[in-house]
Amino acid sequence: MKIPFYPLKSINNQIESELIEAGNRVVKSGFYIMGEEVLSFENEFAQYNSVKHVIGVSNGLDALYIILKGYEILGKLKKGDEIICPSNTYIATVLAILKAGMKPVLVEPKINTYNLDADLLQNALTNKTRAIMPVHLYGSVCEMDLINNFAKQHNLLVIEDGAQAQGATLNGKKVGNLGDAGGISLFPGKNFGALGDAGIVTTNDDILADVIRDFRNYGSKVKYHNIYKGENLRLDEIQAAFLKVKLKYLDNWNNGRKSVANQYLKLITNSQIILPSANQNSVWHQFIIRSDNRDKLQNYLKENGVETLIHYPIPPHKQECLKEWNYMQFPIAEQIASTCLSLPVHHLLKQEEIEYIGSLINSFKS
Repeated sequence: MKIPFYPLKSINNQIESELIEAGNRVVKSGFYIMGEEVLSFENEFAQYNSVKHVIGVSNGLDALYIILKGYEILGKLKKGDEIICPSNTYIATVLAILKAGMKPVLVEPKINTYNLDADLLQNALTNKTRAIMPVHLYGSVCEMDLINNFAKQHNLLVIEDGAQAQGATLNGKKVGNLGDAGGISLFPGKNFGALGDAGIVTTNDDILADVIRDFRNYGSKVKYHNIYKGENLRLDEIQAAFLKVKLKYLDNWNNGRKSVANQYLKLITNSQIILPSANQNSVWHQFIIRSDNRDKLQNYLKENGVETLIHYPIPPHKQECLKEWNYMQFPIAEQIASTCLSLPVHHLLKQEEIEYIGSLINSFKS
């Protein structure tokens, strides 16, 4: 049996006719940048997310970056300010902060949730701290009640990195509507992804939204009249059209992921394997197991036809591009990086495939 990690082509093939129709509509429109497709998608996602403003941008990294720049323009942030973020995250979170000229301050995750440990925020707080950037990693919602309460006490902004948790909810609110603003990647491999690079900003702040809309378009509200030293960070019309199609399926596809995850949690009983927390708020962008013999386990699964991936093998502070950070030690993030393994988790997995993966893992001996 051959089981790919994430059969994106097959997933898109399910709705191929709708995607082709959407693409043809854009081609025939003759309008390809900042038109009706983008505006329509922004409105539809805002309604889906129950958030006031959605602004389409070029990708997830730029979504986080443009939020920071927007707050800088409004005088709420400035270069050199410290932004708290998790030590266990994809590097885009850190790069967005650095790109804005600000300083990431890493905080360890909880070992059982993999998300930022809100109990450690106080240790990271300095007189330069101005914001917290929680990452809803692997599709699981962070401890937003604790994070928001801490932020309120210390007059900090909360900027969500919702790249991996589109559609996830907490207390009746969706990710992207749990802080002051949210940056979400719509990379093709995400639960809700485009057919190329794309991203969105979500916020209920009218003034911030207005600034970000202008900044993404060369700082211009009216053509040739530039208010800010903006950038070209726009969402393409054709990606917006594709995203409108896929938004209709997001909840059903997320429910499929939840079903697979719940079955894994019941089926996998190998005492040498550490399972993720059974988080009912998660949309299971990844299903992460851990093993002290991770590489051996991955090879074993590969030999038996099951493709897996590692998210992520190197934490940000150990990356070559951040050599000045390599001396730092974040043992929990490092432990996760050296032991984690991502299993296939998507709505197209068949029952026999789920059971096959479970039985393989149960028979694994380190």
